[in-house]
Amino acid sequence: MSLREAFSFCRICYGKCGMRLLVDDEQNRIVDARGDQSHAMTSGYACIKGLQSPAIHHGPNRLLHPLKRQVDGTFAKIPLEQALDEIAERIRQITERHGADALGTFHGTQHYANSTASWVLPAFVQAANTRSCYSTMTIDQSAKWVAELRMGAWAAGRHRFLESDVWMFVGYNPLVSVQPTYGFLALNPTIRMKDAKARGMKFIVIDPRRTETAHFADVHLQPYPGEDPTVMAGLLRIILAESWQDREFCTQFVNGVEDLRRAVEPFTPDYVARRAGVPADQLYAAAKLFASTSKSGAAVSGTGPDMAPRSNLAEHLIEALNVVCGRYLRAGGRVANPGAMSPRRPVRAEVIAPTRSWENGYKSRVRGLGMMYGQKMSGALADEILTPGEGQLRCLIVDGANPANALPDRPKAVKALSSLDLLVTIEPFMTETAQLAHYILPPIMMFERPDMPLFFEKTAYPEPFAQYSPAIIKPPAGSELVDDWYVFWGLAKRLGLQLEVAGQPLDMRTAPSSEELLAIIVRDAQVPLEEIKKYPSGKSFELEPLYAEPPQAKRAGNRFEVMPPDVAAELKEVAAESAPDHGLLRDGRHFRFRLSVRRSRHVINTTYRDVPEIRKRMPFNPLNMHPDDIAAVGIEAGAHVEIVSLHGRIRACVKADDSMRPGVVSMCHGWGSLPMDQESYELHGASTNDLIPSTTEYAEPINGMPWYSALPVDVIPLGKS
Repeated sequence: MSLREAFSFCRICYGKCGMRLLVDDEQNRIVDARGDQSHAMTSGYACIKGLQSPAIHHGPNRLLHPLKRQVDGTFAKIPLEQALDEIAERIRQITERHGADALGTFHGTQHYANSTASWVLPAFVQAANTRSCYSTMTIDQSAKWVAELRMGAWAAGRHRFLESDVWMFVGYNPLVSVQPTYGFLALNPTIRMKDAKARGMKFIVIDPRRTETAHFADVHLQPYPGEDPTVMAGLLRIILAESWQDREFCTQFVNGVEDLRRAVEPFTPDYVARRAGVPADQLYAAAKLFASTSKSGAAVSGTGPDMAPRSNLAEHLIEALNVVCGRYLRAGGRVANPGAMSPRRPVRAEVIAPTRSWENGYKSRVRGLGMMYGQKMSGALADEILTPGEGQLRCLIVDGANPANALPDRPKAVKALSSLDLLVTIEPFMTETAQLAHYILPPIMMFERPDMPLFFEKTAYPEPFAQYSPAIIKPPAGSELVDDWYVFWGLAKRLGLQLEVAGQPLDMRTAPSSEELLAIIVRDAQVPLEEIKKYPSGKSFELEPLYAEPPQAKRAGNRFEVMPPDVAAELKEVAAESAPDHGLLRDGRHFRFRLSVRRSRHVINTTYRDVPEIRKRMPFNPLNMHPDDIAAVGIEAGAHVEIVSLHGRIRACVKADDSMRPGVVSMCHGWGSLPMDQESYELHGASTNDLIPSTTEYAEPINGMPWYSALPVDVIPLGKS
């Protein structure tokens, strides 16, 4: 057997790790995958998921042909073009009768990791004139959008990680779950963190658990879940009281500093200590390290605060730390990555004024929610499907996501998805959502298609790095697979729609190739595509330096709004609440624990749970508890219990975890089979979404973001009531 060595990059998550693959061309198989030592950004690092890519591509559970649901609920093969014909005709009938908004799309992580799909799907949505566009962004991180839209943003970006004195991680554990948009370099993350520590950088970690990232912390605040607004307000109070803010930056660019000072006054270190469980001296140490001892660096957050109650307030206060301390690139500062795969564009050191876009234009008919960045809010998706009347969502195309296991109140979500007139999934495996679909269109997978790491290029890489990967292997023999983008092009062609990608209208008679689409997308890049192709492992290119310019005249008067009236009102509500004890009282019932969200290095959200090696390491999602809490419940590690909330109950197996703080339990989301299935917990795990209601009382008012974390629960030994 002769093996060929090939170089590419992983597209399972946002990390885009360089990969070295061994390929058996006779068998058309990847026989080995490992990190690419010559990759300038990741230097040989790859996580367990990337290393299992041969099993992901060649596993027995992969779907290889389009499937159509039959009358009896089973699936049968159907030719791709026939499936697209039938889907397009159903869309035509639905939209002609019920309007454009009856057609919706939902996209997730695997869509974002596909450069061509991430351009063509929005083009399809625009051409179809539908406002019913949803994504996983509005099911776990939309608080970041809310903060930006009501505070403003800095066009030149935050301080660079590589040049900073301090970095604050709030509910963010990049050593397990990488997110390059937050400023930390998710490229061989452990080495990046060790190198930063070696050059003297300080880390502040705010997390209810002593995470892998917290092991590197100089200060670790371990609050109760859901108390991020309390902690952030306490930090801001200390900073403003000690006059550690950047006065010059605030004078020039910030409104509401005095209003902010008054609003955070009740959040004294003693109050924060009582309420959040954070010692007052540690709170002070964190504030001093961030704002006084250090002069550069940023506060960044993950999904921890964004999936808890008052997430919009938490994100607003986190970014307010950066604003009052002036932690942004100024005019004359060098832009680290001008974007080798992008056109050269000026960068301005200016405020992008808040727009509060959700207050204008379209409002949801079921909850009154507005739109942000062209998207509706996923927390209201089930209600948009189930509520009759004008504007009812009747058709949904899902690309690279699994909403049946991502939406709150899973039984309700499954009922909604099952009631659609048409549900189409672009999905390589029989996920919970695929099981409900009318059509399943399996896509080619990452090493079977050409691609480039375009998504978040300028923030993911610390320098002008570019890479192109051709298709490394062919789709499996005898299969009929489709690149995700072709589904939207094929439907647009049949519906008579004109698609435009990167400013160029597409030929709607003859489909472009994936290669041709990439060429269109990067046609104005600073480094020509043919030059990028010369370097299989990618390359950091020398570009003409780019420096941040002063504000444009039309934006010179733009200012951050750090304490608008609605934020001040919400902060006042928090301050008026009594400090809770370790448990929570809800509707007359006292719950002993708070359930917090958790991520695993073995899976990403709902994806790749069934890969053999991953199943061996993590066959189900355990309930993580501090040993003292296990003893208090009267059980032992390994015991089976029920987790009970006001809304529901699920089964779990207890795992001892002394990184937890007492009174807090955690469990990974994205597990569990469909509610109507009777499969064992040991086979599929359990869905924490069964504990979470989808009502407005358990969601944020602006974006409908469900409260997935800081949920009051009790843990009951199995067999007891």
